[in-house]
Amino acid sequence: MKIATWNVNSIKVRIPHLVEWVKQADPDVILLQELKTTKDQFPRLAVDELGYNMTVVGQKTYNGVAILSKLPIEVEQTALPGDPSDEQARYVEAVIGNVRIASIYLPNGNPIDTEKFSYKLKWMDRLLTHARSLLALEEAVVLAGDFNVCPTDNDVHDPKGFADDALCRPESRSRFRELCHSGFTDALRACHPQRGLYTYWDYQAGRWSRDEGLRIDHLMLSPQATDRLITSDVDRTPRGMEKPSDHTPVWCELQSA
Repeated sequence: MKIATWNVNSIKVRIPHLVEWVKQADPDVILLQELKTTKDQFPRLAVDELGYNMTVVGQKTYNGVAILSKLPIEVEQTALPGDPSDEQARYVEAVIGNVRIASIYLPNGNPIDTEKFSYKLKWMDRLLTHARSLLALEEAVVLAGDFNVCPTDNDVHDPKGFADDALCRPESRSRFRELCHSGFTDALRACHPQRGLYTYWDYQAGRWSRDEGLRIDHLMLSPQATDRLITSDVDRTPRGMEKPSDHTPVWCELQSA
């Protein structure tokens, strides 16, 4: 099973890119973030024509997550448990075949001296609690998406410049490490422990052309999923397209159980 995650930064703008990339990469499951549209405005026809089932949790103008799959989708969660008052569209979880998969759009958290950073940390705490409950199921679980966290200085082109950014703050990184220590494996880093890899390049200052990026999109695997991991990588092709998303797809391949 090939599972890919991609923050498309507006599905309406990026649908031609998605169609072109899917035809080339042929993933079994695609997790999307930052749709910036409501469920009823999602371009379903184009996805139908690609042969994918879909579940969408949308929000006007902001956020939004989706799961596209060649296999049937059994939706389990349409919001991250732990705070019924949180109405931001940032989480959807489903069982596909024999794998439980979630599409995650974790809050950015900037500026750090505002409620946005507090919300990010509280959201991460809720994610940790839920992730531990999923581990207790002893299933193959993949938590994937835009985590808005650079786990280490090796995941950011300018560690000093980003030291006080919410993506690199110790509070954010410690929670990501806690997710790893609880039993989840960073698929991309497991396959490329030393290689410099980025998944996001800002539109400004020629970041893409100079390969000055960040690694903030992750596929986190439970032990049962990690046992099935074949490989994982970044597909930089879509970032080089005309009017691209500032993120590019990250994917992993799991053996059949």
